[in-house]
Amino acid sequence: MAFFYSRRKLKVRDERELGELNIVPYLDILMNLIMFMLLSITGLAAFGILNVSAPSYGGAAAAPDEGDKPKLLLSVLVSKKGFYVAGAGGVLGPQTGSVNPAEVPPTLPKKGDGSYDYAGLTAQLLGVKKEFPTETKVIIGAEADIPYEVLVGTMDAVRESPPPDRKVLFPDVTLGAL
Repeated sequence: MAFFYSRRKLKVRDERELGELNIVPYLDILMNLIMFMLLSITGLAAFGILNVSAPSYGGAAAAPDEGDKPKLLLSVLVSKKGFYVAGAGGVLGPQTGSVNPAEVPPTLPKKGDGSYDYAGLTAQLLGVKKEFPTETKVIIGAEADIPYEVLVGTMDAVRESPPPDRKVLFPDVTLGAL
């Protein structure tokens, strides 16, 4: 049996025949991956977005009167001591007659283990919602050193009640600073 070389292997190649590396298919794959990632990020970002509005500093527009209904300016303040729930300029909770704001006890103090009472806050706001069924706005304020998780837990407790009966309480949350 004889051994023969093919013509291809015997032929000397010059530089023009070798050509350049074709990277167009790689660029196509890369562009498809980038587009896929951008589209998937915008779709998944909706799950992590909280519907929160910033407080407005301009003058309020004149709203038509709704009869003799009192306006509720509900605010929930988070401090190291617990939650302060206030409505229309007054603090809900025990009245001590003290004029010093530092001496006013919180409406819902922390639990014995040092955690915040989210269930008690939701129960308190259920009572407020019974008195003002059409109100949807709440202002949440927190001290500067309150952890972010506590603020998000407060927003969750203010928006709706726990799963068995799941009622919408105050879905329009505005963040404020103390």
